[in-house]
Amino acid sequence: MNSAGRLTGVIPPVVTPLTEDRRLDVESFERVIDRLLTAGVDGLFVLGSTGEVAFCTDTMRAQIIGEAVRIVAGRVPVLAGVIDTQTARVLDHVKVAQDAGVDAVVATAPFYAVTDTPQIRRHFEILGSRARIPLYAYDIPVCVHTKLDSDMLVDLGRSGAVAGVKDSSGDDISFRRLCLKNRAAGEPLTLLTGHEFVVDGAYLSGAHGAVPGLANVDPDGYVRLHRALAAGDWAAGRTEQDRLAALMEICLSAKGVTGWGAGVGAFKTALMLQGVIATNQVPEPFDALTGDDVDAVRTILAAVGPRELSPAPSGR
Repeated sequence: MNSAGRLTGVIPPVVTPLTEDRRLDVESFERVIDRLLTAGVDGLFVLGSTGEVAFCTDTMRAQIIGEAVRIVAGRVPVLAGVIDTQTARVLDHVKVAQDAGVDAVVATAPFYAVTDTPQIRRHFEILGSRARIPLYAYDIPVCVHTKLDSDMLVDLGRSGAVAGVKDSSGDDISFRRLCLKNRAAGEPLTLLTGHEFVVDGAYLSGAHGAVPGLANVDPDGYVRLHRALAAGDWAAGRTEQDRLAALMEICLSAKGVTGWGAGVGAFKTALMLQGVIATNQVPEPFDALTGDDVDAVRTILAAVGPRELSPAPSGR
C-alpha cells in the first residue's frame, strides 16, 4: 500500500490448502501466508478463483477469512472474495467478511440470471453503498459471462462506489482502454492485473499492481518484478517476467485434467513439491494431479523455479 493509502503492488490470490479429506489445512495455510509475507507482498486476497471461492460452503468461507485475518495479524491488508450469483447473496458475504476484520472485499458482476449494464451498475452501487470497507470489482468474464464496461467502471470509481478493479479478462485492448480512461479521469480506480504472463505489459499500460496466482509458488519473483517495474527498470522487469512466464507453464503441463483443475492443481502441486503444503488436494469434483502430471510440474520447477524441491510424498 502506498503512502496515500491506495492498495498497490503484489497482492497474491492465496491458495486454500486442503487435507486429504478436503477440510481446510490450517497449518499449511499458515505456512503459505507466512512465506508470502516474508517475501514482501503488499496484500493478500483470499477466496479468489485461486482460493476456491466457488467451491466453498459458507462455513468454509468464514473459516478461511477468519484464519487469514488471524495469521496476517494486520501486517498487510487482507482482501476477501464475496463472489455469488446475485446482490442479496453477495451482501451476506460482505457482512461476514467485514465482521471478521478484512480490509476490502472483491465482487464480480452478478451471474446465472441474465443481466445487462444497468443492473450490473446498480449491483456495484448497492454493494459500494452498503459496505463499510472498500469494494473492488473483479472482471472475469470467462467465469461470469459478462465483460465489465470500462466507462461504467470509471464512473463507479468517480462516485466512490468502487475503489479498484482486478482485471482477469484476458483482454489487453480493453485493459489499455480502461487505463487510459482512468488516467483521464484522474485515476479514481486502482487497477490490478490478474495475468501472470504479462504483468510487465499491464504495468506499461497503467496497472498499479498485480494479483498473480503464481506468486503462491514464487512470491519473491513477483515482488522483484513489481519493484523493477515501479522503478522504471523495464529491462530487469522483462528478464524476471520471462522467467515467470516459463514457470507459469506448470499450469499448461497437465495431460490428465484441463481448465481450473489444471491451473490451481499445478499451483498446489508445486507448493507440495516445495514442502510448503502437505497435499495437493483439490475440491470435488476435481482430483489432485498425480503421476506424470506431478512429474511435469517438478521438471519445470527444477528448471526455472524459485528453490530446490522437497522429496515428493509417496504415492504422488
